[in-house]
Amino acid sequence: MEIQIYKVGWLLVTFDLPVGTPAQRKIATNFREFLKDDGFLMLQWSVYARPCVSFARQETHLARVVTKVPEEGNVRCIFITQAQWERSYILSGQPCSRQPAEGLPEQLQLW
Repeated sequence: MEIQIYKVGWLLVTFDLPVGTPAQRKIATNFREFLKDDGFLMLQWSVYARPCVSFARQETHLARVVTKVPEEGNVRCIFITQAQWERSYILSGQPCSRQPAEGLPEQLQLW
């Protein structure tokens, strides 16, 4: 059994932030920009994921997210192992077609 696929994974960040006023939209945009700058990939408008090579890396990036959570709205962070990630379903279009999940970046595979 390949044990590495249970240690390496993805930190998933989902959020629901208010965007009713220009100030709230700016805060939400700044949070999205922070996630992208920290290496997260945008999966959907309020769903971002970042590959992590270990639980320690997950904790590092989770700690960074905690410092940037806006005062309003809510943010949920979930760690998904590589094994779980590879079994995810990405469905798009009609007729519906299944896409493979994103793979780990080449850089991570060298570690």
